[in-house]
Amino acid sequence: MPIIRSAIKKVRKDKVREARNKKRADALKSLMKKVRTTKSAKDLQVVYSALDKAAKVKLIHPKKAARLKSRLSRGVSPQKYSLKRSAKKK
Repeated sequence: MPIIRSAIKKVRKDKVREARNKKRADALKSLMKKVRTTKSAKDLQVVYSALDKAAKVKLIHPKKAARLKSRLSRGVSPQKYSLKRSAKKK
């Protein structure tokens, strides 16, 4: 157990941060698992947002977030997008 006051405070803060990070990581894992099972594009958008936020708060590395997004998108069936052209070329 630390004796110095700042070290005692650090232990307290670390405990809170660890709990917060664990909660975020568990939520992220459950979202990714949901996308893998349902394979819906709507869930994929939610996971993309969650992965970006996790990378922003340094929960995971930004390149890991990009890699996971790439791998998850491969499992989801592609949607047919209609291309709309605004004006014809003369």
